[in-house]
Amino acid sequence: MEYSPAVTTIAQTIQLSLSPVFMLAGIGALLNVLAGRLSRVVDRARAVEALHPRSSGPEHDRHVWELRLLDKRMSVINAALVMGVSSAVMTCLVVALLFVAELARLHIGTVVALSFILAMILLIAALASFLIEVRMSLRAIHIRPELLEKGPL
Repeated sequence: MEYSPAVTTIAQTIQLSLSPVFMLAGIGALLNVLAGRLSRVVDRARAVEALHPRSSGPEHDRHVWELRLLDKRMSVINAALVMGVSSAVMTCLVVALLFVAELARLHIGTVVALSFILAMILLIAALASFLIEVRMSLRAIHIRPELLEKGPL
């Protein structure tokens, strides 16, 4: 007779997989925010690129500086997206491994634990990259001192 796990065993496995599934929802929200930020950075880069050929002197230098910063931001956001998606894939693997281990009676608890740890490390790295990108964006929006000088009233 073939092995068929009890319904209670499957129910317990589903309960075990709920935490990683909630983590997936959070990762999905993070990916949505990152994709939105990437879109805005790309739009800003296109706008600055359009201004760049027509500028000269200090404005030209400022446009070059901003384009370099935008390029770095795109790279950081892309890295965060890659790590976030990798974390989601690892989390899905954890859920799949929980069920495979139960159905095939495999003793792969260490593999499941290591997969979850890797998913968390990737998520931490994605969040750190997100924080770095936010800090980079703040450098670009500082109001230049010459614009804050008092003029004639």
